[in-house]
Amino acid sequence: MKGPARNDSFPIRPMGPDGLLFEGPEYRYTLVAPLRDGNDPLAIAWRTSPRGQSIPCLVILKRVEMLPEEERRQRAVEEVWLATRLRHPGIAQVYELVEHQGELYVVMEHTPGLFLATAMETALLLGRTLAPAHAVYIAAEVADALHCAWNSQDGDGHPLHVVHRAVSPMSIRLESSGRVKLTDFGVAYSRMAGRLDTPSRVLRAELAYAAPEVMRRQKPDGRADLYSLGMVLLEMLSGQYPLDPPDVNLPAGESPDVVRYNARMRAERPSWTSAGALADRILRFGPEDVERVAQKVPEPLKRILHRALRAHPDDRYQTGGEMRDELCAWLRGQGKRFGRSRAAAELRALVREKPAPQETRAFPLERGVLPTPEEEATAEEEVTEAVLPGPR
Repeated sequence: MKGPARNDSFPIRPMGPDGLLFEGPEYRYTLVAPLRDGNDPLAIAWRTSPRGQSIPCLVILKRVEMLPEEERRQRAVEEVWLATRLRHPGIAQVYELVEHQGELYVVMEHTPGLFLATAMETALLLGRTLAPAHAVYIAAEVADALHCAWNSQDGDGHPLHVVHRAVSPMSIRLESSGRVKLTDFGVAYSRMAGRLDTPSRVLRAELAYAAPEVMRRQKPDGRADLYSLGMVLLEMLSGQYPLDPPDVNLPAGESPDVVRYNARMRAERPSWTSAGALADRILRFGPEDVERVAQKVPEPLKRILHRALRAHPDDRYQTGGEMRDELCAWLRGQGKRFGRSRAAAELRALVREKPAPQETRAFPLERGVLPTPEEEATAEEEVTEAVLPGPR
């Protein structure tokens, strides 16, 4: 089964009682809470200007983990530059890249709410899945964001053709307001002229949701992201990770093909199993597997899933806009409009109904690690008072 993500602590310790992490040329960053629930160390921080030249705001700090070689550093700078070019309400804004004690940190928009992974796990603990309309709404919003990323342009009007390559439940944030935000463009691919290529033996993607062409080391385009989104949608609707095998009696050890794949390739990001084992499952995943996992999914949504999850890119949706439009058409056919207000209500109900830790021995909202909306609001108020004292 799909295993847990790595659980790293944020590498910077606050200095002093005010929680100061570090101070850069333009801003100072004060710790609000760590976010240990992803592949990379993250933290919520309060960003203020020592000279009062900007409005204080909450941001996410993400350490860029890389070797010290100049090429790796240049690639990181390129990725941040690409992300700063993306302007869309469904894409978490990337502000800049800052350096502290020789380490690079990406400064991103803070999106109050939950990771999609957390919402899905909470629903499963309650014995259900996300409501189909809610799942389709989330997928449609992400498809629209991916359409924007692929069609984005640089300052001279040249297409960037950005491929996210890490669409997964841990790169999708569900805001308390009902807005959906696609985050984490840290492994994004672009056909921008002059950009450094990834080494041929390195797989740069969220492999647990990767498209077949990514595992074959073919140059991806926007349709690879739509495959990943199809996998996420299938998991939301079914409550089952699509690549979990149906037979629990698995053979011991790895097959010769898996061993050979692992000898040739390595994953840049950690995953719950080896790159070869994931490649084997992804390359074998076909329409019969979609049918098996989506047994209880309404037929119109099954057709959308089948098209998104075709092995060959030419057989899938060709643009994010095309997939978005079909998802929205299904939503309109349900008779009652599903928009941001209903998404916010669904999320509030999920948080309100979550089981207590002592009842389940699990706590997907992870108090003090991944704050609930209420905890985030309290933390924001406390930090605001500390940074901006004055009468209330």
